[in-house]
Amino acid sequence: MLQACLNGSRSRDFHPALPCSPAELARDAKAAVEAGAEELHVHPRGQTGEQSLEPADVAAALQAIRASVPGVPIGISTLWTIPPVGRARQAPMREWRILPDYVSVNLSEEDAPEIMALMIQCRIGIEAGLATVADALRLVALPSAERCLRVLVEIEEQETTAGLHVAHEILAVLRHAGLRLPVQLHGSDLTQWPMHDEAVRLGLDRRIGLEDGADLPDGTRAADNAELLRTAVARAARGSG
Repeated sequence: MLQACLNGSRSRDFHPALPCSPAELARDAKAAVEAGAEELHVHPRGQTGEQSLEPADVAAALQAIRASVPGVPIGISTLWTIPPVGRARQAPMREWRILPDYVSVNLSEEDAPEIMALMIQCRIGIEAGLATVADALRLVALPSAERCLRVLVEIEEQETTAGLHVAHEILAVLRHAGLRLPVQLHGSDLTQWPMHDEAVRLGLDRRIGLEDGADLPDGTRAADNAELLRTAVARAARGSG
């Protein structure tokens, strides 16, 4: 599975084509799907462009995207730093009426089990985000781990060898625990393409988009999300590299 991560917490200072508004997200979602994306991950924004979990902002983004690409699964972030920040962000989540298909939950965040329980209650899928071995150990110890939709191995290291080492250590924890869930592997910035290529090699799910980085494998700047997705599809087709 190839997932497009359209914006993340980035701003237009990072890339002028970064989509923020519902209309922009809908436009980019359509282009990303046409380029080969099978699922989407977005960070809804409020009127000022700030990340938001408020019900109206989440609904506006989801409805616009679903009108543009009907039937394509859409996930959103529950990042600790999204206003109102920390545990307080659970309050707007409880008020959602238009629901995402899934959310990403970072196991490094202290209220991750609470967010997971809330999503299970709401019948929203969970992508369990693991950036470290400690995150992986925390996940496999949770009774709710098996109820997740998938595991995200999210590499933050910017040196390829170090990033691959962490990725394989996390995968080893999952194997040892017998956790049988789909696994998506992705990096960011300097490791976006190395982790994409390793995911291809291992037969894992992949993620590409401006949230994770704006450069193509040759170091040139991509025009937009769609160019990143087309490049990922081409690399996977030839076995990467």
